[in-house]
Amino acid sequence: MFPLYFALLTSVSPLEVVAHRAVWSLLFVLVLIAAFRQWADLRRALTPRTIGLLAAAIMFLSINWLVYVYAIDINEVVQGALGYFINPLVSVALGVILLSERLARTQWLAIGIAALAVLVLTMSYGGVPWISLTLAVSFGFYGLIKKRANVDALPSLAIETAVVTPIAVAYLWFLEAKGEAAFIQDGLGISVLLILLGPITAIPLLAFGAAAIRIPLSTLGIIQYVTPTVIFLLGITVFGESMPALRWVGFGLVWIALVIFTVDAWRRSRVPVIEPD
Repeated sequence: MFPLYFALLTSVSPLEVVAHRAVWSLLFVLVLIAAFRQWADLRRALTPRTIGLLAAAIMFLSINWLVYVYAIDINEVVQGALGYFINPLVSVALGVILLSERLARTQWLAIGIAALAVLVLTMSYGGVPWISLTLAVSFGFYGLIKKRANVDALPSLAIETAVVTPIAVAYLWFLEAKGEAAFIQDGLGISVLLILLGPITAIPLLAFGAAAIRIPLSTLGIIQYVTPTVIFLLGITVFGESMPALRWVGFGLVWIALVIFTVDAWRRSRVPVIEPD
């Protein structure tokens, strides 16, 4: 439902929205760490390796946030949905390229169909759908790096947001000095919406991190399609975006690729693992 919330902030520049998102997320997470007494977990996570990895992760997430807010600002919500539809396939491709993972034929077929879908959508949009690809690739790298860091949800998000918050605060201070900041100057309503970006951003990320260790990966993968589906429906209904025939074909190919990929993952998850004697 993020598009509906960010639509209320179209008077604020996407970069300022992202800066507030980082600052208030950090404050909210620190409150949660204090409430759940996880300061020891946070201290244990403060190693040079972990900080370096999570610093890289938040840079990719910040790019993702910025492009997503920008997409809503220019009424390209459907392109945003496409990015999160193809994200699982991008994650698979990153595994092959960077981690030398091997794919089955069905997985290669899904990636091939997704590549064809991008070609069709490029023809439909009259150019490469860079918003979708940037969202998919940036979140794919974010997930990959987070997996390497292997830190619990709360300490991880605290470190990530702490890395980027000084930059965010400096930018917000710069806007304030120029008299261009939306916070306070644009009224109480906008200011409250910007402050609430903290819990609205952090709660879904923390819930995702908690779910990832509690439910099967195959189930988690299927549930993740709820987000782009809702965004897509909002794009063509509430935001009234047009969907020419060729664009439907492109999305259809993406959905076919996802069905192939999901069915293959589900089948693999049901194959019993034979432990050696």
